[in-house]
Amino acid sequence: MASSVITLSRHIVEQERLYPEATGAFSDILYDIALAAKIISREVNRAGLVDIVGSAGRFNVHGEDVRKLDMFANDVIFDAMDHTGNLCVMASEEIEAPIPIPDKFPCGNYVLLHDPLDGSSNIEVNVTLGTIFSIHRKISKGERGTMEDLLQPGNRQLAAGYVVYGSSTMLVYTTGAGVHGFTLEPSIGEFLLSHKDMRIPDPGKKIYSVNEAYYKRWEPAQQQAVDQLKDEGYSLRYIGSLVADFHRTLLYGGIFMYPSDTKSPQGKLRLLYEASPMAMVIEEAGGRSSDGRKSILDVEPEELHQRTPLYLGSKSLVDRTEAALAEGA
Repeated sequence: MASSVITLSRHIVEQERLYPEATGAFSDILYDIALAAKIISREVNRAGLVDIVGSAGRFNVHGEDVRKLDMFANDVIFDAMDHTGNLCVMASEEIEAPIPIPDKFPCGNYVLLHDPLDGSSNIEVNVTLGTIFSIHRKISKGERGTMEDLLQPGNRQLAAGYVVYGSSTMLVYTTGAGVHGFTLEPSIGEFLLSHKDMRIPDPGKKIYSVNEAYYKRWEPAQQQAVDQLKDEGYSLRYIGSLVADFHRTLLYGGIFMYPSDTKSPQGKLRLLYEASPMAMVIEEAGGRSSDGRKSILDVEPEELHQRTPLYLGSKSLVDRTEAALAEGA
């Protein structure tokens, strides 16, 4: 007998049935994220054929050159989510301030933070890109969402995940009950369950992922941690797209590192849009996250675009790296 085909929609419905009090609003948010991902995937795959690559002629809040496809992805997610009545506020890595729900639309009880197109600086060279998302419950008292709703630690996330736009398009998410991956079948336009209950190997393949060009800018303890991995026969694998590097680490094991350095003492990756959602995924898959001292999920955010050092991977490797950094402090 052929195995049953499980679509993302079916999987969400089955997960929702585990919670009799569910209203369906949370599930609708996941549906809308999947729809946005399909649209973004289509444009990513056509990027070399239409006028959507290159610079948009402006810079984002981080001083980085905004690519045309960044703007497109940001707009697609907003248009998919603004009118549904499920969200009270949004925030994007590309936008300086919180993104309110337009007054003409109702508000809901959930919060969405996202990096619409991670790795976009690699668009022209056809490197894997991604979308990262994080969902929280509204905690403020008013009807409309506030900064309080956005500045929540990762351990309060209701769901988190990412989309990989590579040789195939894959959506990976968790609601705290396992990590599941769905691959887009373009002929029918559906995400199908391809990776059930994903678990990171420990220690897995002997792979470490870090931008070693910054070696001289690292603190000695960080240098020694990487030197030790190399002495043990670990191989460097670094793409420069967080989603791509993370996805490989989740599947193969090892460790991903983006440490602080002398030019970026606070780290470079964004806590709310990149680190926290990836931390929830990796920890739900049996791995660990860290800012070099503690779990990323326990970091209390103070700013909307706060940066952080980031370590993600197999638990044993993150544990020992964290211990090495503490010993060298």
